[in-house]
Amino acid sequence: MAHTYCSSLYHCVFSTRQRCRLIAPERQERLWAYMGGVARKHEMKALAVGGMEDHAHLLLSLPSSVAIAAAMREIKSASSHWMHEACQVPGFEWQEGYGAFSIGLSQVEVTTAYIARQQEHHRKRDFQAEFLAFLKEHRMEYDPRYVWG
Repeated sequence: MAHTYCSSLYHCVFSTRQRCRLIAPERQERLWAYMGGVARKHEMKALAVGGMEDHAHLLLSLPSSVAIAAAMREIKSASSHWMHEACQVPGFEWQEGYGAFSIGLSQVEVTTAYIARQQEHHRKRDFQAEFLAFLKEHRMEYDPRYVWG
């Protein structure tokens, strides 16, 4: 076979440091677009980007040449820098870790809709409850003492 074909889809979730509400609603659309541009610059496809004042969700399609750890490092680093420089948000930082949950092609539509409806979802539960639900849904082992750093 002359080419490599790879379908790697990840629903990525991460919060601001200590879940501080630093992503003001009026900045969100610009930040999500910026994160999508960072993905594109690094040969990834951001199929959906969204979130709330204290966290972000991305649906990423990664080429075989980009590891999820590298993808998260690039997107988080560049967007944190952008929040400092372009938006003048002093002290803005992302948390150290992240959740990256693989999904199948059949889940793209529902995941995209989930990301688009963050305001609605967070009327019922906060980010911490949402993230723990993702860990449980994906049967990930975790120690509650270390999830939030």
